[in-house]
Amino acid sequence: MDKVVAIDVGLTHFCTLSAGKKIENPRNLLRTEEKLKKLQRKLSRKVKGSNRYLKLQRRIAKLHEKVVNQRNDFLHKLSKRIIGDNQAVIVEDLNVKGLLKNSNLSKHIVDASRRRFISYLEYKAKLYGRKLIKVNPFYPSLKLCSECGYKNENLKLFDRKWKCPNCGAEHDRNYNATLNLLKEGLRILKGSFTLRAVGVERPELMPVESAVALVEARISVVHGLY
Repeated sequence: MDKVVAIDVGLTHFCTLSAGKKIENPRNLLRTEEKLKKLQRKLSRKVKGSNRYLKLQRRIAKLHEKVVNQRNDFLHKLSKRIIGDNQAVIVEDLNVKGLLKNSNLSKHIVDASRRRFISYLEYKAKLYGRKLIKVNPFYPSLKLCSECGYKNENLKLFDRKWKCPNCGAEHDRNYNATLNLLKEGLRILKGSFTLRAVGVERPELMPVESAVALVEARISVVHGLY
């Protein structure tokens, strides 16, 4: 039977799936940030252009490259697994630029490469004939009670769990968001998909459509998404 999954990308975990699974955030950049700072401070004390300066500069560059490679490896494997396991994937179209204005969140958001993750999901969905649904970033998935629909305007940014004042349902913040995203995504899907009781039935791509998806995926690779 075809499957649909909704994903909420968070901070304490990299993401939460509507199936109930939480994916840990590798935090590659955060784990090496202190080491990078020390090396960069050390570099600032070297004579610019000297052999020791250039040697340390290459060491810092290699460390940055290692972080990028580890991050991309994680994102590629995760996005491929999710796309491979589901016929439709629902995500929030994150307003990353707006979130980056919050200095307390910027390091977490940049390190986890949330926007890149969605880009990987998008081109892999095209490549494998899956459907990626992006929900409007202003849809209040975090604040809505997935049981009764009550909107909790008093929910704070770092409230990880909350209880609905209306129906009393207790929620894990991110899992509750995935259930709301799932409902909204399925509503959007109705226009082009035949819904089943617990999934969707995806029409097979015609050969030409498959070829177009492959070309678009390769274009994404050329432009640095892969």
